[in-house]
Amino acid sequence: MPDFHAEPYLYLAGLTHKAALIAWGGFYFRVRSRRDGDEWKLVDDSDLDHVHPPRRESIGARSEPFGSARVEVFDSSGALAGCAETTATNHAWVTGLAPDTEYTYRVVVNGEEWAAGERRDWATDAGGQGLRLGGRFYDNRFRTHPHPEARAPLTFAVIGDFGIGVRRPSGPTRCQREVAAALDKAVAARGVRLLLTTGDNIYAGKTLLGLPVGITGDEDDDWFFTFYQPYRYVINRIPVYPAVGNHDTGETEASDDRQQLIDNFFLDERFTGEESAGRSSIGPGLMYRFHYGADVEFVCVDTSRQSWLFGDRFFEHANHAAFLDAAFPPADGGEAARPWRIPFTHHPPFCAGPKHSNSKSMLRHLVPLFQRSGVKAVFSGHEHNFQHSRVGGVDYFISGAGGKVRPEPPSDFAKAHTTSWASAGNFLVVDVAADRMVVTAMAALGADGELSELVTFDPAGERAAPTFVIERDRASAGGRRAPAYFTRVQSDEHAAEVSIEAEAKKL
Repeated sequence: MPDFHAEPYLYLAGLTHKAALIAWGGFYFRVRSRRDGDEWKLVDDSDLDHVHPPRRESIGARSEPFGSARVEVFDSSGALAGCAETTATNHAWVTGLAPDTEYTYRVVVNGEEWAAGERRDWATDAGGQGLRLGGRFYDNRFRTHPHPEARAPLTFAVIGDFGIGVRRPSGPTRCQREVAAALDKAVAARGVRLLLTTGDNIYAGKTLLGLPVGITGDEDDDWFFTFYQPYRYVINRIPVYPAVGNHDTGETEASDDRQQLIDNFFLDERFTGEESAGRSSIGPGLMYRFHYGADVEFVCVDTSRQSWLFGDRFFEHANHAAFLDAAFPPADGGEAARPWRIPFTHHPPFCAGPKHSNSKSMLRHLVPLFQRSGVKAVFSGHEHNFQHSRVGGVDYFISGAGGKVRPEPPSDFAKAHTTSWASAGNFLVVDVAADRMVVTAMAALGADGELSELVTFDPAGERAAPTFVIERDRASAGGRRAPAYFTRVQSDEHAAEVSIEAEAKKL
């Protein structure tokens, strides 16, 4: 008979300037002893009632409680700053916290601290595949967001198309483990405060004639290798704000993962009830926006479809018209007084390929909204590489190789107004101050274990800078020296604006 191992996990599922949503859960494994080492097999949710009755889910907003729980949050002196108790859920909001303040926390379930001590993490090496002790412990700390009226700098990260999983060893087109390891290091080294995803948070595990077989993302256990394990020591420290991708919905899979997306990202607990204030628009699709202090506002735009038969993308649905109009108001000319308005989506408006191209519906509906409201930068995924374009005064970034990599180079540079690209695993680190934004493309972690910037190229194949400086008011940038790519793109900006207008008129 096999033995069973339960591995506990912790999760900073939501954060504001005065409250933290802290969650916990665990995954179960069958462990069989073999001559060449133990064999580890993740227990499917559908089998949990045989292992831990009456449990049916591992983790997430709707998972059955593991017992009587208490969440304790401590300030820098070690004093108790807030607590919450529950017997009905595996998550709790701790309120009454101070803005822009660092805290530590712990979760106690049935009188014992959850996930204390050295943890076991999934390894794939010459010794086989399974959970191994690796000398890592949870460092449960977070910093609340600044007060909505306070001006504060921000460093955040962007990752997309990552949900391929780390169950098997990496290869030329699979790099989620290495990108996740680099992100883990960057959170501490660069002071990252939050993480945006650009969609495709989870993929079907296998396909047969184009249809998913086995893992699809519609159960909690499907998320172990794709989310909870790769980002284990990230998601307990910073909140994640997801965009929905085509693989997260019924658009390209037989099984719609949207309900699991809502469950595992605690979207109802974070954004339901915000509709009346104009901060969310849920159903159909997922649109929301949130402030980080007074200087930054993020806007998540759902560019997916309900299914491959449903022609319009969710942002074209009449239900979202009021939200989008409020999220992207006309600029009033008071540049310095407005926050940085930062949209993030799955599909990119501009894309040089090799598989995907410009999105006509986004050019028609969203790009005019971005331009009228003074947007300076847009972050997307979908194409499994890195790309940067600058069109009409807006910088467009594709970071879609957080797990999958498409090695073929893009080619439609002119139509996409591409300035640089890379066919390699990547994520972005973005530093935002009152007057400028600096975007740095980061590479997957190499054999030396050190963080490094992504090697990027211009359309001619020459090396290009992986760092992009975006001024709040470009007209007043004056004597500051701009990166080389800026000089080239600025000279073509009028032509790019004409190109957008001409293309929109054709649609």
